[in-house]
Amino acid sequence: MSAAPTVCPRCAHDGIEHVHSSPVPGVWEVLQCARCLYMWRTSEPARRTDRDAYPAGFRMTAEDIAAATEVPTVPPLRPTA
Repeated sequence: MSAAPTVCPRCAHDGIEHVHSSPVPGVWEVLQCARCLYMWRTSEPARRTDRDAYPAGFRMTAEDIAAATEVPTVPPLRPTA
């Protein structure tokens, strides 16, 4: 398992929260950014876990987050047949 990041890959915020651990100790952790709410598993590739490798087109700043006009809602579940 790679070392836990010190900043969010998406917005570079240093408020990273531990959400969950793998059932097998040390295999992966689920982390979440306290500012942009991005979540990732530590076993994912660098393009998802490392700020330097995260795609530039998807990076955010504190200003981007503050200026967001709407946070998309999760649609209701469809009835199961």
